Amino acid sequence: MITSEYFMLRCFELARKGLGYVAPNPLVGSVLVNNGNIIGEGFHAEYGLDHAEVNAIRDAEKKYPELVSTSELYVSLEPCSHFGKTPPCSDFIISKGIKKVYISNTDSNILVAGKGISKLRSAGIEVVENLLSDEGRKTNKRFFSFHEKKRPFIILKWAQTSDGFIGPTSKEKIQISGNQSHELVHKWRGEEQAILVGKETALVDNPQLNVRLWEGKNPIRVVIDSKLLLPEDLNLFNQNITTIIFNSIKDQIENNISFVKLNFKSSILNQLLSYLYSINIQSIIIEGGTITLQKFIDENLWDEARIFTSPRKINYGIKAPVLSIKNCTEEIIPVGDDKLQIITKTSL
Repeated sequence: MITSEYFMLRCFELARKGLGYVAPNPLVGSVLVNNGNIIGEGFHAEYGLDHAEVNAIRDAEKKYPELVSTSELYVSLEPCSHFGKTPPCSDFIISKGIKKVYISNTDSNILVAGKGISKLRSAGIEVVENLLSDEGRKTNKRFFSFHEKKRPFIILKWAQTSDGFIGPTSKEKIQISGNQSHELVHKWRGEEQAILVGKETALVDNPQLNVRLWEGKNPIRVVIDSKLLLPEDLNLFNQNITTIIFNSIKDQIENNISFVKLNFKSSILNQLLSYLYSINIQSIIIEGGTITLQKFIDENLWDEARIFTSPRKINYGIKAPVLSIKNCTEEIIPVGDDKLQIITKTSL
């Protein structure tokens, strides 16, 4: 027998198709079900475009218009109740005569936060809440973190040798992780809104911090350079991608580069994250180096860590960050010859 959980799991599967394209909106999937059969599906595909519920209902209307009003709607997140880039989904659902709606999570955005559910119920629609709510929170971990913690969802990422180093102490560049791991990292970059490195990593590695090995959107590049000592011939200054330089000297915009002044006499990370929150950056991946990563760890400003361990040894070099896995879940995944360790805080 097909259960309501089955249909909600399909909503999550659809929702994840929008990853990398819908932020700062949430990932949302929806299905319309009639007599145990899915007759319409939809997801939020891109920020500013129609939401999942609208797409699911319109999909059903193309094939089974006569069945829409007698169907049940499943949606992974509470339908919106306000005018944003699109009209309220709750009004659209009501207008179609649907009598029952299943929802996984209440929306944490103060513009919604239960108002969509109240509007549906006031219109006489039966609403079933909290269906697979834990899975729903995992699907929208970025969105919930942004609205509840008032900062981006923070992912730490690094590659280390089997003897615990992230690179040599010399200026020599070496590849620690394998090609499959590199491709996976570029996929991740396309899923997040921003990517951050410290000054030394920018100087030594001269990274592009873009998506070259995978199809996706380039994240906003973020660099910490207190004294603005980085040379302008680095890839980070090529104007190809929106870039933010956090520094202690100036606030200034130069084409596609924004210089943002912080007070470096006190802890800068909360200042930095507060600024990113103010410009609707929902998620960020921290790619190094060790000093920058360790600062985020020491100040407990992270939500997930993704660590590649290569079989390679270098015997001496720059030590990898140290991260406790207390009160965390851990998953180990083989990626080519590398081992990928995913550590997630249990408080997500």
